[in-house]
Amino acid sequence: MSSTILVVAEAGEEGLRPASLGLLTAARKVATEMGSTVTALLMGHDLDSAASQLAGAGIDRLLVADDERLKDLPPQALAGVLAGTIEREKPLAVFIPTTTAGIEYAPRVAARLRLPIASDATDLAVEDGRVVAIRPVLGGRVQTAVKLEGEGPGIITLRSGSFEIAGGGGAGVSPERIDVTLDDLDLRVKIAATAPKEVSGKGLDTADVIVGGGRGLKEASNFELVEQLAAALHGAVAATRAITDAGWRPHNEQIGQTGRVVSPRVYVAVGISGAAQHIAGLQGAEHIVAINRDPDAPIFRIASFGIVGDLFEVVPAILEELKTSA
Repeated sequence: MSSTILVVAEAGEEGLRPASLGLLTAARKVATEMGSTVTALLMGHDLDSAASQLAGAGIDRLLVADDERLKDLPPQALAGVLAGTIEREKPLAVFIPTTTAGIEYAPRVAARLRLPIASDATDLAVEDGRVVAIRPVLGGRVQTAVKLEGEGPGIITLRSGSFEIAGGGGAGVSPERIDVTLDDLDLRVKIAATAPKEVSGKGLDTADVIVGGGRGLKEASNFELVEQLAAALHGAVAATRAITDAGWRPHNEQIGQTGRVVSPRVYVAVGISGAAQHIAGLQGAEHIVAINRDPDAPIFRIASFGIVGDLFEVVPAILEELKTSA
């Protein structure tokens, strides 16, 4: 086994995905404790721009699998490329993002190579020379430590937003192109077509300010208050699971254990009680501002600032103040 942590990065039409840079932060943390290096693997098609960005993110090596057959990130084909890379490089551990593709190809690779796997980790540790995955269970009420045993490297999928976005680390490394060898089984599943999500405003992965709405808004039309506040703060819009399940907002805006994990500078919770499942998605927020009429709402236990009051009075007052001071 070599002395490197292998990070699997992803790129889309918009370039390198933020989740990839979060994985690099996790890898640097582990590599420092283990005295190892960080190697990134970028898979897909037409990757020059993403590879250039990744090369300057403080990694030691960059492997690039650029092939037209990997366009749109078909999981079966990605599993074939990653399995071959693991067999060749023999890393200490493999970190994979919990993206739509990642959660599909990660278990395929683990099964193919008979390697241990831990999914949806939010933190990492090192014990006796092995990587330990920290995972939330029971709605985020309990943290479990999963030590990956066995001869080969452990595979860990990391929840997006759990680690800060990695910054630049120097002049960069030269990308190393690797041959893409795929068999018929790897190519039996193809992506026929893709459609972009309808996303308004800033993305949740990169927004400094996020305004989330909960059941306290009472009905779908009142979510306009959240949109207006997010716009005034130049932030992004989010929601609880109850809101997305009700069809008020798209599921890609859901924050929580079964949704997104975010790391904004400020998270404003409007009419959100603070269920454990939702709080699990806010672990990376620097400051939480809660607006709720119930002084005993659980959200106030973790809030940096709290406003006890009717959101239908508080939010308009905030908007008016922001308009006046603009």
